[in-house]
Amino acid sequence: MVDELSLRLVPDVLWEIVAPLIPPFVARPQGGGSAPADDRAVFTAIVYVLTSGCAWRHLPPSFGVTVPTAHRRFSAWVRDGVFEKLHREVLDRLGSAGELDWTAAILDAASVRAKRGDR
Repeated sequence: MVDELSLRLVPDVLWEIVAPLIPPFVARPQGGGSAPADDRAVFTAIVYVLTSGCAWRHLPPSFGVTVPTAHRRFSAWVRDGVFEKLHREVLDRLGSAGELDWTAAILDAASVRAKRGDR
């Protein structure tokens, strides 16, 4: 289902980058379930959960994806490095277009107090 909210969350330009990174669907070994859910609908549902801060169990049914399917695919895609590849691809595209300004980058780090002497 591609409605207005879905297109705002995952515009066509983003989907063109994401689609090739998603591994082909593999049926669960235990079987069961129905036909595989649409990859774009699943990705959109995942983006909704991650950007809205809602709990997985509160995923609206309007995305056309069940909570277990969305969470299972999210977990599988994390294991497969889909989101890391997506991050790299977006950075590469922005860099190639000259749209990255690394002088304004933010570095996050933790600091730990150094011990003095023999302590």
